[in-house]
Amino acid sequence: MRSVGIICEYNPFHNGHARQLRLAREAVGEDCALVCLMSGNYVQRGAPAIFPKLLRAEAALRCGADLVLELPLTAALSSAEGFAAGGVRILSALGCGRLCFGMESEDSNLIMSTAKANLDPAFDALLRAELESGCSYPAARQRVLERLAGADAHVGPPSILQNPNDILAVEYCKAILRQNSPMRPLPIRRTGSYHADALDPEAPSASALRAVLEGCPDASAWFAAVPSCLHDLYESAPIHSWQAGERAVLAVLRSLPDAAFERLPFGSEGLWSKFMKNCRRCASTKEIVEATKSKRYTRARIQRMLLCAFLGLRTEDLASPAPYARILGFNEVGRTLLRDMKSRFPLVNAGERPARSAYFELECRAANLYALFSEAGPRAGGEEEAQRVIRLSNG
Repeated sequence: MRSVGIICEYNPFHNGHARQLRLAREAVGEDCALVCLMSGNYVQRGAPAIFPKLLRAEAALRCGADLVLELPLTAALSSAEGFAAGGVRILSALGCGRLCFGMESEDSNLIMSTAKANLDPAFDALLRAELESGCSYPAARQRVLERLAGADAHVGPPSILQNPNDILAVEYCKAILRQNSPMRPLPIRRTGSYHADALDPEAPSASALRAVLEGCPDASAWFAAVPSCLHDLYESAPIHSWQAGERAVLAVLRSLPDAAFERLPFGSEGLWSKFMKNCRRCASTKEIVEATKSKRYTRARIQRMLLCAFLGLRTEDLASPAPYARILGFNEVGRTLLRDMKSRFPLVNAGERPARSAYFELECRAANLYALFSEAGPRAGGEEEAQRVIRLSNG
């Protein structure tokens, strides 16, 4: 059976995501299977997911996905490069023939050529030189591309790496090339603005949706931006936010020893020390981020660093590929697909306890802490072990 992989977060699932699933199936054929590898209870920007992972998995299944797997936490909280590499590694191993992703650029060929330029040894040397001048990684990469674009007409313009979906698209293509993956890119152009403040029902930005959710307790205020088949799912869904769990985060950060800060991901070049001092003196997580970020170290990097500190994730944790991926949900097509996939890559059901796995302990700790971000108040622990796979009929 032909399968298309999608690396996603669905935070939350909206009409734009439904459009991508529909167009992916139209491009490959109605008989293909759509496999979504979705971040769990934490997302790549360094925050708790607004809705729990099983609810988001069910939303995807109701709207066209056939199988939803969990992107391991260690990949979900990595940089864009690590996020893409972790997803490509798993979907390639599972035998997906295509990787579908969104992009803002109208020219998919420039996405691949830019990815190739990023993998050129000359790119690395130029990038190191720019970083040593003190600029941030995004700015350094921008300058290098400007130089390469001037020398090679086949290299995409620097503007390709200014838009979030294009940045991830390049990283997906880099991962495919670097891993020598047999998957072929299936780009779909995203409509609307990724950072739009106003809620566009047909092509909503996730940030606009989250803003409405966090500012208005009436769920119907944003129902125009999500498929109607999800209204009952979202209506009473528990909302999670950083603000709801901030005191718990601050308590952990203020009690961490120096050695724990030193082993944090993203803390190289002494950044961990500056971050540690701010964690011990600042009165809010926002203040910590503002006091630590700089021209070179972006807000997103500090936010991920902060979340890793709270969850107890070390540099070596993010560097080690997870030993398995979790099955969150499937329909009848997905169930058929799993029979073959389980022989290709270790897959574990939601709630299942693997034998002698340190990664499982990490999952449980992360789930127990996620329950503290509920706006309705902290929930009891033990949620990870109590999870059950969602099974939907194709009808």
